[in-house]
Amino acid sequence: MTSYVEGALVKDEQIVHTGRISLWSLWHLILLGIVLLPAFGAGLIFLAIAYVRYKSTELAVTTKRIIVKQGFIRRSTIEINLNKAESIRVDQGLLGRLLNFGTLIISGTGTSHAPLTGIADPLAFRKAFIEAQERRGDT
Repeated sequence: MTSYVEGALVKDEQIVHTGRISLWSLWHLILLGIVLLPAFGAGLIFLAIAYVRYKSTELAVTTKRIIVKQGFIRRSTIEINLNKAESIRVDQGLLGRLLNFGTLIISGTGTSHAPLTGIADPLAFRKAFIEAQERRGDT
C-alpha cells in the first residue's frame, strides 16, 4: 500500500524530503496508556490513539509542492505549490528544542494554515523547503 504522498505525486514530481510526527510530542498519550494499561486494558485506547496519530501523519517537500496529510478516518490535507508558499515558521519550546520537535506554520500567498504540531526535526523540513524553492527559482 502506497502512502498518501506517493499516491499524490504528479508527472515529473519527486519527493525531496519527508517529515514525520515526533514520538516525543505524543509522550502524554503514551504515558497515560502505559499507566492505565493494567486498568482493564483502558490504556490500549490511548496507545492506539498515539499510534494512529504517528502513522497517519505524512509531510513531504517535493520538487513542485509541499504536501501534508493528517488523519486516518477523517483526512485533512494541505498541498501548496512551492511558488505559492511564502514561508514556513518554526515554533519550538524548551522541551521541543531539547528533544528536536516543534510546530510548523506554512504561509501561502496571503494565507496561513493551521499549525502542524509535534513535527520531528522541523528545522530540516524548513531547510528542505527553502532549498526546493531555490532549485525552482522561487526565492
